[in-house]
Amino acid sequence: MVRISGVDVPDRKRAHIALTSIYGIGPRMAAEIIEKAQLDPVTPPRMNELDELQIDRIREIVDKEYLVEGDLRREVQQNIRRLIDIGTYKGLRHRRGLPVNGQRTKTNARSRKGVKRTVAGRGRKSGGK
Repeated sequence: MVRISGVDVPDRKRAHIALTSIYGIGPRMAAEIIEKAQLDPVTPPRMNELDELQIDRIREIVDKEYLVEGDLRREVQQNIRRLIDIGTYKGLRHRRGLPVNGQRTKTNARSRKGVKRTVAGRGRKSGGK
């Protein structure tokens, strides 16, 4: 396995797909890296077909030009911590574990809110005549 930015990149996948296994590199950024490393952008080779020189070029480009893995995770966490500390609306939503970007919470939002807890007295009232 090839190791780039502390991540074992899959060998048998094409280079632009394999690079997306690194946190912070998506399809578009992977295509940019392939182009900068002077590999064929139309049909990039598989990672195990690359020689050491090409792998070193990719490694150098990722390390110098892009914020990935631990540094990016740290920066994202610092941004969230800053929002929480200054008390913005987004910070309060992060603190309460609720959706941050305006999604509805009456229904849905289960991945953010956790397992549904039933509360007594909620729900439909029976119509008393």
